[in-house]
Amino acid sequence: MTTPLRRQPRGAARRDAIVEAAAALVVEAGPSTLTHRTIAQRADVPLAATTYYFASLDDLVGAAGTRLAERWAVHADAVLAAVTAEVTADLTAEVRAELTAELTAGATAGVPEVLGRPGSVAAVLSLERRCAVLVDAVLPAGGPLAVRGHYEHLVSAGRDDTLAGAYAAGRAGLDEAVTQIVDLLDIPVGPEIVVAVVDGAAVSALSEGGDVRVHAELLLRRTLLALQPAAAGA
Repeated sequence: MTTPLRRQPRGAARRDAIVEAAAALVVEAGPSTLTHRTIAQRADVPLAATTYYFASLDDLVGAAGTRLAERWAVHADAVLAAVTAEVTADLTAEVRAELTAELTAGATAGVPEVLGRPGSVAAVLSLERRCAVLVDAVLPAGGPLAVRGHYEHLVSAGRDDTLAGAYAAGRAGLDEAVTQIVDLLDIPVGPEIVVAVVDGAAVSALSEGGDVRVHAELLLRRTLLALQPAAAGA
């Protein structure tokens, strides 16, 4: 009776190792390189294990895509938590209390008004710092190689319907975290604009051998500065 209970954790660990291997190969070499054999070799499991835990290669690719999308969201959530702590530590007590009440109640529509007061986020974080936070949230965790692999495989992901579907479904987590950061930092554009600017800057920098983070922060800062007069007059 106890044997299945002992085997279950090992089976879950093996399945997880297979998904991790597939996710790593997607980023490093692209989805077109995925086969049962390459994944099994990377995971250091028997070839038959990939077909035991997954009905098809598409199922395995989908699981890898879901894992990658979850990582984006987890990273963005971590950035949100860090900047929230950074901001609230320096806000005035009155503004901090009102901001906490707004966020606790889920009333994000009132956050920009609270943050626009003296002693709020505009006085705590410079535009440069706010842009750096947003870029950090949108870019993947890791250094230049991780960023390059991330965008190289994203560009080709649309060729694989299963991977594209997993990303489309998993993107909601990233979008939600970026939305909360945009609200918290009183950014005058929607999260989709922030993501588009950062993604576009990343592709441009990578194609020209530039620094992705520096280029993305610069373009986002220029975008927000260009919109400031329009926002003030709205």
